[in-house]
Amino acid sequence: MNAKTYSTFQRRLVCAALVIILLAFLPIRAFATGGNVSGAIEGTWTAAQGEVKAIVNNVVFPVIDMVLAVLFFVKIATCYMDYRKHGQFDFTAPAILFACLLFSLTAPSYIWTILG
Repeated sequence: MNAKTYSTFQRRLVCAALVIILLAFLPIRAFATGGNVSGAIEGTWTAAQGEVKAIVNNVVFPVIDMVLAVLFFVKIATCYMDYRKHGQFDFTAPAILFACLLFSLTAPSYIWTILG
């Protein structure tokens, strides 16, 4: 093979591989029965509702709570160090983190009544 033929062969091979990859990763359209899209979404939510609630209650909220608790205590420590150094304590950042922590700790009790 000469250089020009090999280059054309490489281009065709790359194009074929690209087409195969695109066909493999392109999504397939899903049509709702009778055009009722909201019914299809509600049916899917009803089927997966228990699993979603369990994952959010047992994984997502505890992770958020842990991150906020660590950030809160680190911020309290840095504010205390600033207080010892400068003589004034800044309450804003710890208060915001504490409010976020309280919100995320109590969210599982009311979030599912809002979402259904």
